[in-house]
Amino acid sequence: MLCDWNKIDTVLLDMDGTLLDLFFDNYFWQDYLPLRWGEMNGLNHENAKRELMPRFKSKEGTLSWYCLDYWTDELNINILKLKDDIKELIKLRPQAVNFLKHISQLDKKCIMVTNAHQDLISMKLEIIDIGVYFDQIICAHDLGMPKEHIEFWSILNEKIPYKAENTLLVDDNLEVLRAAKNHGIKNLLSIAQPDSQRPIRDTGEFAAIHNFADVISIT
Repeated sequence: MLCDWNKIDTVLLDMDGTLLDLFFDNYFWQDYLPLRWGEMNGLNHENAKRELMPRFKSKEGTLSWYCLDYWTDELNINILKLKDDIKELIKLRPQAVNFLKHISQLDKKCIMVTNAHQDLISMKLEIIDIGVYFDQIICAHDLGMPKEHIEFWSILNEKIPYKAENTLLVDDNLEVLRAAKNHGIKNLLSIAQPDSQRPIRDTGEFAAIHNFADVISIT
């Protein structure tokens, strides 16, 4: 059994790689942005990737990594506009909407908790109309700290009172899940295949959802 719904009253859900297919984001950062940035700077695709990837890597786990304004200034290119260029790639993961409807039917508090930049949240929710299913949408930028930090969860708990032992967090980022576990959240699920174009991955110590029907079917 992945989770005991009788013991859960709050559900915290990540956005990218959890509810939404991570292919959009991976393709953007690893292919589309280097292509367009390279064109601006007289570099072919491979040389642009060779230049950008270490810069991206150095910011992983920080708010800057998730901040569209930071990369717009850093690279002198409009990141949000480029993301809009390929917005047709923004897709839900399998059974995500049915899962959200199921949570609503169970009368659980449902909160999106994401590291994504505010402008990107707005853009994606205009395309994938799932905002109605959430009691609140929490952006890490508003709390001043990414989810990978254990302090984030203490700040969140002050903003949104919840009992850690009665809370379920679903997130594709293993470092986020570990931080939440250290904070005391008991029910933790990962995502087996955040990017539909990449193989199923090892989720370490965390049980993984292959399809949101995995969770719905056991209730």
